[in-house]
Amino acid sequence: MDDSPIERSARRLFTDMVDHGVRERAESGTLDERLWQHAVDSGFTLALASEAAGGVGESWSAVVPILHGIGYWQVPLPLAETMVGALLLSMAGLPVPQGPIALLEQGQGNDLRSAGSDAAPTLSGTAHQVAWARHARTAVVSLADGRLLLIDLHDAPHVACSTHTDPAGLPADTLRLDAAPCIAGAALVSSLAPPVWALGALARCVMMVGALESALEQSVRYARDRVQFGKPIGSNQALQQQLALMAGDCAAARMAALTAAADAPSHLQPEAPAAAFSIAVAKVRCGEAATRATGIAHQVHGAIGFTREHSLHFATRRLWAWREQFGGDAHWAARLGRLAIAGGAKGLWPALTRRRFDGVL
Repeated sequence: MDDSPIERSARRLFTDMVDHGVRERAESGTLDERLWQHAVDSGFTLALASEAAGGVGESWSAVVPILHGIGYWQVPLPLAETMVGALLLSMAGLPVPQGPIALLEQGQGNDLRSAGSDAAPTLSGTAHQVAWARHARTAVVSLADGRLLLIDLHDAPHVACSTHTDPAGLPADTLRLDAAPCIAGAALVSSLAPPVWALGALARCVMMVGALESALEQSVRYARDRVQFGKPIGSNQALQQQLALMAGDCAAARMAALTAAADAPSHLQPEAPAAAFSIAVAKVRCGEAATRATGIAHQVHGAIGFTREHSLHFATRRLWAWREQFGGDAHWAARLGRLAIAGGAKGLWPALTRRRFDGVL
């Protein structure tokens, strides 16, 4: 990452406060309130939100170091979700609440139904695998008709949370809503659809790049330090080749994620015609990289890499979780493939150069 003030701040905070114990406690269901407050005080939660909404008003490219750091240091916080939620609320002209924010998308495996008037809508149904839902105070809900709703998750008569975890051991809960009243609602000004799903996927891409680079550095270091038969295992040409393949995957994933971040909408530029295409490509590329790189990392480490005491699993289990969240690589590849087929042979190259298909992704 570039040595920007945001990058320096993220590196300092995550290096000083995130260790093996913090990660372990998060998997027992505990949210580190002290770490969360430091992230809030650093301005990370509102980094993408507009200044009018009390935020910092940065672009996606500027906040890449925060999301990258979540992956690189395996930060166990609902930080990415809150950043996306705050951005969408500020783009819709809605107030941004305090505390962690969960993200819900109508459809995409969720059975969510809105009812009531536009002035006082309610939401019912079930949402699955909602990251950090048990710790969130509110949820930002994107509806298929372009509306954005804010729901109070502590409204006990109308909201129930069943706790579950993802492969990383972090919260991925089920929410059941029974005519949950809406705190606020408005039409989203961006044409990016579905917005929560797409921007959630973008955040996961940048986080995966951070985790990939952490796994690569651990693997290279272990190959250099582990000695067998009188020489480091990293001197083995076959192992060097595997690490080179892993490094190539990391570099390709990084470029795809950075391109998607540069194309993503912000409060200053809500219309981002290339965003849907770039995010889809990045999620495919990062997901494929995660699959190959985790296999290589564990092969390099051998048996020690599978132990709970070693730090490698914090990165690899997050990669396994994040590659599926907000749509796996197969999901996004199928969407790209359908549009490519619809566009025909003559439309493929123009679509690739414009990073945009003529159609809704």
